[in-house]
Amino acid sequence: MPLIVGLAGAASAEKIRIALAETPSDELAAFFVALERAKAKGLEYEWTAFSDEELAIQAVLSGQMDIGFGTPYAVMQRAKAPIRIIFQLSKLRFFPVTTKDYTRLEDLNGVPILLHSRGGGTDAIANVIEDRLGIKFGERSYVPGSANRVVALLSGQAVATIIDLANKNKLMREHGDKFNVLPMFDVDASDEALFANLDWIKANEKAVDIFVEALLSVWRDMNDDPTVIARETNPDGPIGQLPKEILDGLDDFYREAVEGGLYDRDGGGRKAARADLEWYSLAGQLQGDPSELKIEDFWYFEPLDRAIAKLGG
Repeated sequence: MPLIVGLAGAASAEKIRIALAETPSDELAAFFVALERAKAKGLEYEWTAFSDEELAIQAVLSGQMDIGFGTPYAVMQRAKAPIRIIFQLSKLRFFPVTTKDYTRLEDLNGVPILLHSRGGGTDAIANVIEDRLGIKFGERSYVPGSANRVVALLSGQAVATIIDLANKNKLMREHGDKFNVLPMFDVDASDEALFANLDWIKANEKAVDIFVEALLSVWRDMNDDPTVIARETNPDGPIGQLPKEILDGLDDFYREAVEGGLYDRDGGGRKAARADLEWYSLAGQLQGDPSELKIEDFWYFEPLDRAIAKLGG
């Protein structure tokens, strides 16, 4: 079920309905800065926060929402609706974290693990770990949001999870005596991306172009200077209403994220698409030889290409 709905924009503009896969958090601050820039260009939008990625995907498939968060490769391959990705929001830069009882990924054979969402990026990482190391995790449970999974670790409700760079760094700074970060192989594919029905994208080209251009401008600006996110966060918006300690930490959050390579300054594009096909094939979410899969069956590049041409680079 949806958790929150927000509205913004002028009534005279085209409107897009956005399905978030989690409630607003520091991880979504850059996205909301992009929405503010799009709003300034006349874009009307509304957003709904669903409790997990799977519900957000279904909302787009059903036509309830226009644009969703996630990496729905399995859905795109089997769905009759022409769902396409238009922008890579973040790369898979996640870290297995456990209590001190475990020191290697191999130690997690049979151990329950807490992940973000069924079929999402952390689920894919868990699949690949199992495949590469020949282990099998115990029961998989799902809690959206790395910060929420850290809370589960600290409260003793989980002994192993996979979390993002910023929350990993914070956890180890504050509680490094209680937890281990297990050595992990590199992953260079999409964690979060924006996707929509291709027919809707083409029918709403103006609105999509405004949105993608705003995203690209923010992603480039924050790669140059991560403090732009805190400076441009609307104090009256959903991010501005978060607790003071989170807002005070936005500069550090985005500095660490940029340094960790989470955000591609050009929105991913064809490079990300190729990496995704390889990764999600290995993760078991795509069927067939990744070298034979067509990236155009999963991505639609025209809005991003137009934004890059307009902004340069």
